[in-house]
Amino acid sequence: MKLIPAIDIRGGRCVRLFKGDFDRETRYDADPVELAARYRALGATWLHVVDLDGAAAGTPKNLALIRRMRVDGLSVQLGGGIRDDASLEQALDVADRVVVGSLAVSEPERVREWFERYGAERFTLGFDVRIDDAGTPYVTTHGWTRTTNLTLDDAVRRFLPNGLVHVLCTDVARDGALAGPNVELYTGLVQRWPTLAVQASGGIRNADDLAALAATGVAGAISGKALLEGRIGPDAIRAYV
Repeated sequence: MKLIPAIDIRGGRCVRLFKGDFDRETRYDADPVELAARYRALGATWLHVVDLDGAAAGTPKNLALIRRMRVDGLSVQLGGGIRDDASLEQALDVADRVVVGSLAVSEPERVREWFERYGAERFTLGFDVRIDDAGTPYVTTHGWTRTTNLTLDDAVRRFLPNGLVHVLCTDVARDGALAGPNVELYTGLVQRWPTLAVQASGGIRNADDLAALAATGVAGAISGKALLEGRIGPDAIRAYV
């Protein structure tokens, strides 16, 4: 399992949102470019970047800054504001992979066409889920404000014929909350779809959580707040990046 540090950008600064709520923001003093360099110095090869300004505007807004964050060969997985062909091409010009979320639910044909045109390897499908009382994960959209009737399994199944490789799954009830990752969710996802490179996101608190996620078989773990607040030490970071 690879630890992928996350940097969320809003107004040119590093921030974290509590459960995706733009009104519940924690702003950090770290400069995004300096933070990216710090993670690279610890051995990170990938960075997960969320352009929150782009997500709000519907088109990428921090591409020049993100380009500067690609220090010393650091690869970037970028999400936020990728809604049409023009914004996709802008993002792909800066990032190695782009994250597509709500559009994979609302316009799956468009996303399938992108897979065919650019190659499935250039995309990570980001499925943010809420777990119902029966334990079934349902996909949310529009910044987690709408829970659809589409299950996570059905969302994944849509894109398997198109060569889907990377799936980023976030339990929205845990994101930014330091409540621990939903190990059961990721264990089931890996067992059902063993050919996928699953990335786990949401709730990571410490090195023990990284070990628990590694045991599930996920390919990657996304951590933002725990790293920013020093809850995961340099040795643990080096062990997983």
